[in-house]
Parts: sequence; structure tokens; C-alpha cells
Amino acid sequence: MLDLRPVIYLVGLLTFTLGALMLLPMALDLSRGDPNWRGFALSGFASLLVGGLLAGATRNSLGVGLGRRQSFLLASSLWLVLPAFASVPFMIGAPQASWTDAYFEAISGMTTTGTTVFVGLDDMPRGVLLWRSILQWLGGLGIVVVALVFLPVLRVGGMQHFQSEGFDTLGKIMPRVYDISRALLQVYLALTLAAIIAYMAFGMGGFDALNHGLTTVATGGFSTTDQSFAAFTGPLEYVSVLFMVLAGLPFIRLIQLMGGQPTALLQDVQVRAFLRWIAYAVGVIVLYRFATEEGTLLDILRGTLFNVVTLFTGTGYGSEDVSAWGDFPLMVVMLVGFIGACTASTGCSLKVFRFLVLFEAIKLRMRQLGSPHQVVALRLGGKRLEEDVVSSVIVMFTAFAGIFALLAAALALSGLDTRTALTAAWTAICNVGPAFGPEVGPTGAVDQFSTVAKWLMMLGMYLGRLEVLAVLVLFFPRFWRS
Repeated sequence: MLDLRPVIYLVGLLTFTLGALMLLPMALDLSRGDPNWRGFALSGFASLLVGGLLAGATRNSLGVGLGRRQSFLLASSLWLVLPAFASVPFMIGAPQASWTDAYFEAISGMTTTGTTVFVGLDDMPRGVLLWRSILQWLGGLGIVVVALVFLPVLRVGGMQHFQSEGFDTLGKIMPRVYDISRALLQVYLALTLAAIIAYMAFGMGGFDALNHGLTTVATGGFSTTDQSFAAFTGPLEYVSVLFMVLAGLPFIRLIQLMGGQPTALLQDVQVRAFLRWIAYAVGVIVLYRFATEEGTLLDILRGTLFNVVTLFTGTGYGSEDVSAWGDFPLMVVMLVGFIGACTASTGCSLKVFRFLVLFEAIKLRMRQLGSPHQVVALRLGGKRLEEDVVSSVIVMFTAFAGIFALLAAALALSGLDTRTALTAAWTAICNVGPAFGPEVGPTGAVDQFSTVAKWLMMLGMYLGRLEVLAVLVLFFPRFWRS
């Protein structure tokens, strides 16, 4: 029989941690004399109490260990349970949201999707804005890192979490998971601090810089204003591009870079493809816009670079209405949203690595059609790809495409316009952020969507964040019997 105690222990421990973090926005609102602090105080107390009770009741599982099935169950549970507790401040405090809207905002934050149902952000209590940013920072990498820090206590290698989260260590660069966990946290904190300082250095206010630093490194996209990044155009867009690209690189390679091994990053075939594809997408859209729009080349280049990178990495900020560029640019940015950033980054979607594997598999198949008797091994970046890697990539593409099609059809049946349904399914399953269509508000909020459409989008965000298969495998009886 499956022992759920280690899973419950970690869920309780992280719920307790979430409750402790609610003290930060509570203190902010309290210091400003905003009565909204009471909502965070009550929510934090409830999370601390429930999390503490769960962890305390199962602490005897510390020496039991965590198996593969338990690891998948833990990863799947975290993105359902934690948003439930994280949503409480939105209901009992500002903005007095319904259960659906509050849970939508919380799960959008923790999956780093960035789609919002809240309007009037400019007038929101600062504690609410900070809490949204904290949720995205945790969802980007923090929750995974915290879980990995505690895994050695449970006598487990922990690499299952890297697999279920889409992380690929690209070789055993460190002997123990604890070392990886600590290094990941150090890099994540360093990038966050650097982003905050850079935003402030280029003119962004301290509070805005703090929030955008948290959500940029998490590639989340929540902003402190309804205008999103349109309120910070100019040099700040280039700053944001730099840190979005860094957050979209494999963190394992950034660890090696900080350890004095820059060649590991420069020689990574995935990194080179990621940067090259960004240049291609920006180039073709700039040429199209320069030929069809009025405006200086520099302005077009800056706006295109920022909005392409924010969608490529799944961050989801917006400084311009991308849908107004035309159908061709919209198709390009949707394509890059499907690709996503690198494996082992905070980005989401299918990831560059899987596309590279798919392309190599297609090229190999075409060569075999011309020379059916020739035996050629499939390689990527000079390394041989095992058959199970290729098959898993093909299965992932098939499952992803199937879920996207079903989600788009369901959203259309819920009453959304076809364009809105397609982009809403895209932004949810890819965890990108913006949707386009007549039902999307002028600020990009989806507050006018029906309750059914919102829950469908939440399902898409959840599946997309856990990369579909990590959730679907739980519904197969054979998985539980293995």
C-alpha cells in the first residue's frame, strides 16, 4: 500500500512556509495603515495552523523515504493545495474576490502563467500586489528548490522532481541533490537581487522594482499596474529582456558559469538554439512591421524585442498590443510561445530541448527513407540520444497537442469567440499569460470570462506547468501497481 505520510509531510511543511510568507504583505499593509493587513493575518494564521498540524502529524515519516510514485503525487498535489491556501487573502481581503477568481489568480501566479482576473491594480493595496509577485517567485523555482532541500532528510535522491518538473540536469554535475538545491537557490536569489537593482538603476521605483524583479526572474509576468510594462517603456525594456533571457537559460548551466565553467553554457546546443530562434523571430517581425507600420526602426525593434522575448520565455509582460501588429506577427509570437525557454529554466511550455530532439528525429527519418539500409544513431550536440528519450518527446508533443485542441474546443463551447478560445487555450497550456480576443478586457484581464471558461483555463495552467504527462500518469492503474 502506498505510504502517503511523506507526501502529506512535505505538503504540510510547504503550506506552513506559505503561511509564514503571508506575514510579508501583512507587514507592508500594516506599516502603511491599510486595514487589508487583517486578511493576510487571518490567512497566514490558518495556513500556519493547517500546515503545522499536517507536518506534525506525519513527522514520523522522516526516515521512510519518497518513492517515484510519491514524487509524482507530491508534485501534482503542490500546485493544487498551495494555490488554495494562497487564494484566501484575495477573498477575505482586497479585492474581495469570489472563490473562482481568487483561486484563478493564485494558480495563475504559482504556475507562473500570469493571466489575471483582477482589474484596478493601480488602486490595489500594496500587500496584494506583493503577494501576487511572491506567488510567482515561488512558482518559478522557489517551491521546487525548497522541496529539494528537504528531500535529503527523507533519504531520497530527489531527481524525480527534476523529471516531473521538466528539469534536465544534463549530466551529473554534482554528487548530491542537496548541493544542486543550494546552488539553484543561490543562483535564483542572485538573479532576483540583480534584477531588482538593475530596474532601480534605470529609473523604476523601489516597490515596482521589487515586484518586477520577482516576477521577471520567475518568468511570471504579474505587474503592479494595469498597463503592465507599457508603464515602463524605454531602457527598462532592455533590462527586462536581459533578465528574462537569463531566467530562460538552463539554471544548471548558470551554476556552472558561476563556478568558473563558462564553456558549459556557451557550448550547450539548447542555449545556442534558444538565442538563435529569438533572433529569427524578432528579425522577421521587425521586417514585417517596418514595411507595414509607421514609426522609427529603433522603436519597432525595441517593442518587438521585448514582446517576443516575454512571450518566448513565458513571462507574459506586455508593452504593446501584439494582436495589433497583424496576423503574421501574431502567428509567430504564438509559435514562440509554444516553444518556450530552455529545459531547467523557470520557463514553461514544450521547451527548446524537445523541439531539437524532434527536428533531429525527423531529419534522421528522412535520411533513412533515402538510404533504408543505413544505420545511423540519433545525436544531439554530439551526444547520442537514447530511444526512450525520443519516444518520450514524441509522446509529450502528442499529448500536448491533444490537450491544447480539447481545451480550445471546450473554451469555444463555453461561449468564447473562436480567436479568444484559441489564444486562451494557448496561454493556459503554455503558461504564457496574455490572451487576445473580444472578451479580453482592455487591461488584458479575463475577468469577463464565464466561470466555466476560468476553470478550464485553470486546468490548462495546471497541466501545462506539470508538463501534462506528470499529471496524466496518475490516472493509469498500472502506475500505482508498479
